Amino acid sequence: MEAYFGLFLSAFLAATLLPFSSEAVLAVLYATDQHHPWLLWAFATAGNTLGGFVNWLLGRYCLNWQDRRWFPFNPIQLEKAQRWFARYGQWSLLFAWLPVIGDPITFAAGILRVRIGMFLLLVGLGKGARYAVVLLAAYGLI
Repeated sequence: MEAYFGLFLSAFLAATLLPFSSEAVLAVLYATDQHHPWLLWAFATAGNTLGGFVNWLLGRYCLNWQDRRWFPFNPIQLEKAQRWFARYGQWSLLFAWLPVIGDPITFAAGILRVRIGMFLLLVGLGKGARYAVVLLAAYGLI
């Protein structure tokens, strides 16, 4: 069970501002052939989605600190994320798994007050699909 929680934590951290690779952890755990793939998928997806929720909370409640040095997003990242939202709306959350732009998208969702239920659904679908692809690649199907 420790491996599942370790995967959850790595996926959670990867979705926040810390540079972390949960995909590598997922692939290694799968390759050991000691863990159930559906549980690996579920823990990775849940952790990564909840990490994105942290970004939503930051966007929702912490924007007034954006001029601080420690603030996690720079103005260019915020502008890109807001352009994504202007063009694709809340459906852009399906792409929250993308490197570089994914975290700012979840942050922008908080700024724009996307309903939490829709946020979790769309982010979870996108991140779950990404982890399914990682598992299929580790299995050798793609």
